[in-house]
Amino acid sequence: MLALRCIAADLRGGFRLRKTFGQGPRRLALPPAIRLLSQGERSPAKLKLKTRVAVALLAGGGVLAAWAWMDAEKRQKDRRARAELLQRAALGMGNFSLVDHHGKRRTKRDFLDRWVLLYFGFTRCPDICPDELDKISAAVAELDGDASLPPVQPLFITVDPERDSVDALARYVKDFHPRLVGLTGTSEEVQEAGRDYRVYAGRGPKDEDGDYLVDHSILIYLVSPDGLLVDYYNRRKDKEHIVQSIRQHIADHLQTQHL
Repeated sequence: MLALRCIAADLRGGFRLRKTFGQGPRRLALPPAIRLLSQGERSPAKLKLKTRVAVALLAGGGVLAAWAWMDAEKRQKDRRARAELLQRAALGMGNFSLVDHHGKRRTKRDFLDRWVLLYFGFTRCPDICPDELDKISAAVAELDGDASLPPVQPLFITVDPERDSVDALARYVKDFHPRLVGLTGTSEEVQEAGRDYRVYAGRGPKDEDGDYLVDHSILIYLVSPDGLLVDYYNRRKDKEHIVQSIRQHIADHLQTQHL
């Protein structure tokens, strides 16, 4: 409609110009809409509204950025405080010596300089152990997809060395992540490794077939490349939580190294 009115105004103006031609120069009066368009003027009300919107967006973005920064700082401090608490409790400070599912003697020192997800369980566990090892495998697989991150080593230490031989572990670990290493040993060696991480394990009564279950702690431990226990995850922590937590711990570790 504005364009039509402008065209009509131009036509009327041209008619008046022709009608008065020869009567001396006469200034052509343009309609207000044409004057605004020709002079590039904007409505003061629109300018004020846009200014207010721009200021509000900038202020809101600043508040969100500040909140995100403070939240990241708080999470980082919480992770460091948790790791320091675990170290003061002397958890995971020992050096286990066990046999892997290939029959090779392995110690904690063999896994230094890499991140480790460690779980204690047993191969005849009906559901909890497979669920937790599936969770570990899925978390490690997702982290493997990020080339910027170092590989995370999954470890499984049995709490049932009487039945979990090297061959039994070899068959069992095939169902999970291809890098999963199963570890067993004598009862004393296994108990020593468990004590180092405050793992509880108690054998239940045998049934008519001589079979039994082992009641044990259900925790996944995160060990840093320094061999220090920096975090742990219970059954309520899902794969997404574990992946995000490991990413943050890796970032914190790299930041500490560069200080």
